[in-house]
Amino acid sequence: MITLIFVGELIFSLVFNIPLFFRPTVLEVFGISNTQLGDMFAVYGIAAMLSYFPGGVLADRFSPRSLIVTSLFLTSIGGLYLATFPGIVGMRFLYGYWGVTTVFFLWGALIKTTRDWGGEKSQGLAFGLLDGGRGLVAASCATIGVIILSVYMPDDARQATPLMRESGFRMVVWYYTLLVFLAAILAWFVIPTTRMEHKVIFNPLKNMAIVLRRPVIWAQAAVIVCAYCGYKSLGNYSLYAVQVLGMNEVDGARIASYGAWTRPVAALMAGLIADRYNATRSIIVMFLAICVMYGSWSFATPKDSGNFIIYANFFMTMVAVYALRGVYFALLEENRTPKYLTGAAVGLVSVVGYTPDIFFPPIAGRILDANPGLIGHQNYFLFLSIIALLGAIAAVSLVFLNRNNATNWK
Repeated sequence: MITLIFVGELIFSLVFNIPLFFRPTVLEVFGISNTQLGDMFAVYGIAAMLSYFPGGVLADRFSPRSLIVTSLFLTSIGGLYLATFPGIVGMRFLYGYWGVTTVFFLWGALIKTTRDWGGEKSQGLAFGLLDGGRGLVAASCATIGVIILSVYMPDDARQATPLMRESGFRMVVWYYTLLVFLAAILAWFVIPTTRMEHKVIFNPLKNMAIVLRRPVIWAQAAVIVCAYCGYKSLGNYSLYAVQVLGMNEVDGARIASYGAWTRPVAALMAGLIADRYNATRSIIVMFLAICVMYGSWSFATPKDSGNFIIYANFFMTMVAVYALRGVYFALLEENRTPKYLTGAAVGLVSVVGYTPDIFFPPIAGRILDANPGLIGHQNYFLFLSIIALLGAIAAVSLVFLNRNNATNWK
């Protein structure tokens, strides 16, 4: 399980964690806007969307070790290319490439293995431990990454020359690339080779057809769409710190890395609560809390409220968003999804649930670029508040589906 935690986070570190923690630096080094960065993530999202379903079916057929090691190795190669500072076309190609390498081989295998580890009684714990552990890895790696960047920057990062910034960022990219490659070696030696035993003839088309007809799977996918939008929103926190709170880019990266330390506790606690009470109802409460917090952030300003509300919302929304991530795959057991359909079900909910990789960054980038500064960020948080409300509605629909025995797969 510890190995799954490491590979489950590091596989996405080059794609997501660098823009998450070092957003202002990424924009400066590559000379791009929020809109252009969002469009690159959209390319990733399209490639990933095309990979989730076949990748999930693949996880029902093959041993996880070979799939996971292949995914990590191919992803690390992309990190070497990123360190050359490719142009906008090259970056779009790279993100499309990563959409395949991070999802097709790994994602279904990761979720399936975690579900098997959790058994029938501890799904919340299993997925809370997975995401909480991933958060611990992300925060630890980001903290070291900030130190690496700061070594190449002057005391006042605003005075950094382009060469200083590029040198520091290149070392950060090499650092994350090395971590991904080492994770591939770790997975090869630690994850056992599993012989897949099939009591029935493997029929991927039949499995796909079964999960496509289940309303609970579509409702779970809707929950993940809204929760994942919340997670994607965290990528702009360092930019908010720079553009609204007046921090430099190193301090902005540092405060984002501090917030990431809430993820391990939030995800694990949410998982334990979901096991003790009910995952769906826990998700409803978290969505409503996020709706209120983002709603208040949409009109709060540092001048009017001081920084208290800003910083409180900063960490509280991170806690709630990470808590959601820790439990939404526990719904597979609560919906009584058969084990032999885990890969196919994960494939479908991921195809739909992770579509924010396609639409959220371009929309967010355009909202922020339309009104640079405070107003753009306020509009952005209002947008997030509406999405959280829709997530609560989707979770409520799951409650009614469970009551009406829609989770009977026979």
